Amino acid sequence: MLLSVLLQAATAGIELGTLGAAIGAGIAAIGAGFGIGKIGGSAMDAIARQPEAANNIRMNMIIAAALVEGVALFAVVVCFLAL
Repeated sequence: MLLSVLLQAATAGIELGTLGAAIGAGIAAIGAGFGIGKIGGSAMDAIARQPEAANNIRMNMIIAAALVEGVALFAVVVCFLAL
């Protein structure tokens, strides 16, 4: 599938660097979404097991999600700078 996209982009006159930057930005966004979803799911499991620790778990979840989102934003910016 990826090879067909590359072939279509090459025949349309789009440079491969531009296509690579766009694919990289998409992969970074998908990875961030998966990571934040995993963090949220694990936090909900932990809160279900120990409801008394909900505040600490929630705080740690928000910090970890912010770090993942920051790395994803950095990756998207680097991809756009490659254009």
